[in-house]
Amino acid sequence: MRTFNWAILGLGNIAHKFAESLTLLPNARLHAVASRSVAKAEEFAAKFGAPHAVGSYEELLAVPNLDVVYIATPHSEHHAHTLLCLRGGLPVLCEKAFALNAAQVHEMRSVAQTEGVFLMEAFWTRFFPAINKALELVAAGTIGEVKHLTADFGFVATYQPEARLFNPALAGGSLLDIGVYPLFISKLFLGEPQEIRAVATLAGTGVDKNCAMVLAYDSGATASLFSTLAAQTNNQCVLYGTKGQLHLTGRFHAANGITLHLTGQEPQAIPCEKQGYGYQYEAEHVQQCLEQGLTESPLLPLQFSEELMKQLDTIRQQIGLRYPGE
Repeated sequence: MRTFNWAILGLGNIAHKFAESLTLLPNARLHAVASRSVAKAEEFAAKFGAPHAVGSYEELLAVPNLDVVYIATPHSEHHAHTLLCLRGGLPVLCEKAFALNAAQVHEMRSVAQTEGVFLMEAFWTRFFPAINKALELVAAGTIGEVKHLTADFGFVATYQPEARLFNPALAGGSLLDIGVYPLFISKLFLGEPQEIRAVATLAGTGVDKNCAMVLAYDSGATASLFSTLAAQTNNQCVLYGTKGQLHLTGRFHAANGITLHLTGQEPQAIPCEKQGYGYQYEAEHVQQCLEQGLTESPLLPLQFSEELMKQLDTIRQQIGLRYPGE
């Protein structure tokens, strides 16, 4: 079995979770880490046993025997760091939100195709066993025709204007950080919307603190979605069909099972595997793609990510949120 050498670019909280998740894959190892601080890189490398630690992102390109890079910097930096790696010939798994806007995603996609290098958005939700099982059940017509989907994601974040979540220079706000999850799940199950309407409450820095979205689809289905940095929500997703309901159990974006409520029947619990944080599922899929010589994922193609980014652009336009430099 081929072992894949991973690098992590950007060493914040999510990078630690990803590094820990890699240890659950027998054919993956953390080979290199990159930070703007060499001391931080060396500390991270020591913690996870990575043989290479560099103090700039550019230096990562010179590390030998790298197979793939996971980019875990703030949203505002994804575009530049992805292009850096792609042009250096390194396959990329880039954290969501994929970029600031659809124009950036389009360029990332074009460069990946021109260079013939693998690129995928790190939307870990797509690869959880519970999500795959839910997609199977819906496709099989288990709950009939889906007529409505609800999804929410919210937590209480301390208001710090310079912090990542509230800083417009770092593409802060609830929408790009967590609102993207309800939007993603609605697209995964219902496809491209015919219409999007959004309203928001803005924080003092001008980024969205609350964002509520309603969507309509050609199929006749609708969706109601919500994200907030001001309250703890249930982080649930429910699909309502003509024959019953499907609930993703646990936090829907990292679901650990499904509950089916079919009309006239007792609720049925379907547990699904969820090991650790769950980032290993997307990493394993990337390795399978690389093993097959693919330059994009058949389960999460770049077209999907670009369309999702266009939805985010539409919502930001409606709520009056622009980021510096746009």
